[in-house]
Amino acid sequence: MKTTLAAVEKACDKRWCVIDAEGEILGRLAVKIANVLRGRNKSTYAPHMDMGDFVVIVNAEKVVLTGKKEQNKEYMFFSGYQSGDSRVNVESMRAKKPKFIIEHAVRGMLPRNRLASALMRKLKVYAGPEHPHGAQNPIVLAK
Repeated sequence: MKTTLAAVEKACDKRWCVIDAEGEILGRLAVKIANVLRGRNKSTYAPHMDMGDFVVIVNAEKVVLTGKKEQNKEYMFFSGYQSGDSRVNVESMRAKKPKFIIEHAVRGMLPRNRLASALMRKLKVYAGPEHPHGAQNPIVLAK
């Protein structure tokens, strides 16, 4: 018996999915998004190939964090200079860049290689309820 691996062009049909982040817990939502981006929900999944779908996230500003993470969780940035580190908590990051919270969580759940860059290009995050991808006829993923 032989195991066959199909080429990406033949085995994979790229669909568009919409996920509403309103009221969703950040970590659980990021797992769902990462699995759809990688294609783990398909029977043709291969860990070394891009078999996943495009994912559109709406209402990114309304994602929920449990406990006291809203005030205590910090994102650290480093400029490259001495004493060039800065820390921003989730509360102020949500006010400035609400898309960053979801993108950062999903990036942490993808592999650390070139494939992750290709997968992140298929993630589209929008702070509000509107998105410009209606022409792709996206399907709504259930909560």
